[in-house]
Amino acid sequence: MDLLKPFEDRLAGWVGSGWILWVEIFLLIFGALLLGYAVNRLLIAAAARASRTRTLWDDAFLEACRRPAVWLVWIVGVNFAAALAARRTDSEWYVHIVTFNRLALIFLLALFLFDLVRRVERNLVDPRYVREPMDPTTVRAVGKLLRAAILITAALIVLQILGYSVSGVLAFGGIGGLAVGFAAKDLLANFFGGLMIYLDRPFAVGDWVRSPDREIEGTVEDIGWRLTRIRTFDKRPLYIPNSVFTQIAVENPSRMTHRRIFETVGVRYDDVAVLPAILEAVRAMLRSHPGIDAEQTLMVNFNRFGPSSLDFFLYCFTRTTVWTEYHAIKEDVLLRVADIIAEHGAEIAYPTTTVHLVAPEPDEAEGRP
Repeated sequence: MDLLKPFEDRLAGWVGSGWILWVEIFLLIFGALLLGYAVNRLLIAAAARASRTRTLWDDAFLEACRRPAVWLVWIVGVNFAAALAARRTDSEWYVHIVTFNRLALIFLLALFLFDLVRRVERNLVDPRYVREPMDPTTVRAVGKLLRAAILITAALIVLQILGYSVSGVLAFGGIGGLAVGFAAKDLLANFFGGLMIYLDRPFAVGDWVRSPDREIEGTVEDIGWRLTRIRTFDKRPLYIPNSVFTQIAVENPSRMTHRRIFETVGVRYDDVAVLPAILEAVRAMLRSHPGIDAEQTLMVNFNRFGPSSLDFFLYCFTRTTVWTEYHAIKEDVLLRVADIIAEHGAEIAYPTTTVHLVAPEPDEAEGRP
C-alpha cells in the first residue's frame, strides 16, 4: 500500500484526512466490480465462440469458470479494501483475512469443479458434441460420484484450514460409519444395489423391463441411489428398492435383436391332399415378407394330427423389435396364411364333434323280446 502514499496525500488535501479511507475503499470496490463485469463479458464472448465447435471440453470449461472467475475478482477487491481498513484502524481481525481468502479459494474451486462435472455430464449425452452419446444412466452415476468426492474433499480441506485435525475426523468417521452401517444396512444395500445397476447396466432409463420372479413389468423412468421408479403399462408407478435387483432375474425386452412369431394353424382332415402345397406356399411367403428376417430360423412344418384338424406351425422372427410394429407384421402374416389356405381350396379347421346314432331294430323299438 506504500505505492498509494503520494495519491493519499494529494487526496487528503482535497477531501480531508477523515474521508480518505472511505474514498479508497469505494474506489477499490468499484474497480473490482468493473473488472468483474469485464471478465464476465469476456468469458461470455469466449463461450459463444467455443460453442461453434464440436469439442465438449472447451464449452464446459468456459461455462464452468465464468461464475467463479467473476466472484474471485470481487472477493479480491473486497479483500484489498478490508485489508486497507484493518491496517489503517489497527484492527486485530486483519489476521482473519488470510483464512477467509483460503476458504473463499476452496469454495470457488469446488464450485468450478461442480459446474465442470455437470456441464461435461450434459455434453457427453448430447449428439451435438459426441458422435455416439454415452449412456445417460452411466454418465449420471459417474457424475454423482465425482460431485460427492469433490464435496468431501472440500469439506476436509476446510476443516484443516480452520484448525481441526483431519485424522481425528477420519477416525471418528470410521467408527461412526460402522455404527451407521449396522443401523442403516438396508439403506446401504439399496445404495450398493444402485451402484451395481450403474456399473453392470442391466437396464437404463427408457427400457422396458420385467421380472419372472416378481410382478414387475413396465418402463424404467428413473434410477436413483435408493429406489428405481418403473411405470407399468396401466400407468401405475412402481417404486422398487435397488437391493431387490440383486436378488431377482430381470428381463430386458428392449434389448431384443428380433421378435418371434410362433403360431399353430389347423386345416380340415378333408384337405390333407393340399397340405404340402399350403406349407410350401407359406414358406415362400415368409421368405419374401419384408418384415421377416429370413436369415434367422424360419420353419413351417406339419406338426400333429389334432382332434379335429391337421395342425402345422410357423416359426420365424421379425426384423423389428418395436411392440406395435411387431403386432402389425404378425397380423399381416396370419392374414396371408389364411389367404393361402383359401387359395388352395382348403379351410381353417374349427373344433367339431361328430355323433354317430345307431337306429334300433324294430322289435327293440316296440319293446318286444
